[in-house]
Amino acid sequence: MNICVFLSAADLDDRYTVPAREFAELLGRGGHTLVWGGSESGLMKVVADGVQAAGGRLVGVSVDFLAAKARTNADEMVIARDLAERKALLLEKADAVVIMVGGTGTLDEATEILELKKHGKHDKPVVLLNTAGFYDGLRQQFQRMEDEGFLPIPLTDLVFFAKDGVGALAYLEESAGHQ
Repeated sequence: MNICVFLSAADLDDRYTVPAREFAELLGRGGHTLVWGGSESGLMKVVADGVQAAGGRLVGVSVDFLAAKARTNADEMVIARDLAERKALLLEKADAVVIMVGGTGTLDEATEILELKKHGKHDKPVVLLNTAGFYDGLRQQFQRMEDEGFLPIPLTDLVFFAKDGVGALAYLEESAGHQ
């Protein structure tokens, strides 16, 4: 399975890097391909290193203004013109999406992917990997959106919240079996 992972390129502490590395190793050992932003820094590097070391493939989609930070030994690397093209290419190359911890860029990617799914532009499974409770506030906001009628489809049809990588991957593999 080609799994797109949206995540931070920042250097983070062990409470984020250890679970990210464990998830990456699960992906690689499972024979999955990581589709990611292509960066050779921060959490993006941690995940790419873990997938590659465990035998998985790497498909990167960087963007023109970050091309100098792109990983040089990915199995495939595409350089998009801008962030909009990058997001479209990442989604196009993926069978499923996992959103890990990140900043405004990751949040932008997450909301766009969910908005596209809400409107039926894709039906790929989407997982928010809630490492260390990072997305608890967002989950509460999404629940409020559903409760107050802002979501035309049930939240459970839109996104799955996983507390760890094992749960995230199990959900994706189960979802792939039903598509």
